[in-house]
Amino acid sequence: MSVTERYLNAWEGYWGASSGAPGEAIWDSEPETAAEAHPALLALPGELPLPVVDLGCGNGTRTRWLAGHFPRAIGVDLSWAAVEHARRADPEGLAAYERLDLVDTAAVRALHERLGDSHVYLRAVIHQSDPEDRPAVAAAVAELVGARGRAFVVELEPAAKDVIAEAAGASGGTAEKFRRVFEHDLRPAAASGGEVAGLLRGAGLAIRAEGATELAMTGFHADGRRILLPAHWFVVGRAGAPAEGDG
Repeated sequence: MSVTERYLNAWEGYWGASSGAPGEAIWDSEPETAAEAHPALLALPGELPLPVVDLGCGNGTRTRWLAGHFPRAIGVDLSWAAVEHARRADPEGLAAYERLDLVDTAAVRALHERLGDSHVYLRAVIHQSDPEDRPAVAAAVAELVGARGRAFVVELEPAAKDVIAEAAGASGGTAEKFRRVFEHDLRPAAASGGEVAGLLRGAGLAIRAEGATELAMTGFHADGRRILLPAHWFVVGRAGAPAEGDG
């Protein structure tokens, strides 16, 4: 099983036409400038010092950031072009990068067998996945965390579509960044409200904490405000596994 051909071509086309430079992609903001419930994320390594897997790592901006907070960081992406961008941007080898189709159950299982239970970072992947692929993406999270790991999942809310439409309809560099997304047939904020929580639970994951947040973009409104897209975050672990503080 693998992702749809449309989806694969969309991402390979997007990253293949990109230089991979920091900030070129509309979502490639510096992790330090984006709140996105980072305290909840950074609590994970203190609870259990496991590796972290960045699913949908793109050009590796957040994978390299995660490498400074976890014992080991591995970035995976569907696109070969994205993986090559990430490797070139990390000459010091702070993290490792691999090509992985999250819908390929056997490949995800093989990664878990190599790494053991891991923490997972999933930023804005489910919301733009094709509907038929979303359960498998959630199942990949469950496979990788195993019995001990935790996942930090943050996804756009449908309300983000209005902000995106306004910014894409303007002029200038920010509008061009959004237009590139649509030109490559990427579909942001496509998941319905509450769908992500249902997918995570359906994959056998229990929601340990959650909250509203905003994803910072690399573009700005005409009045100079940074574009922030409505989102929701979750910290999840395998259902039935002890929660933090349990014996």
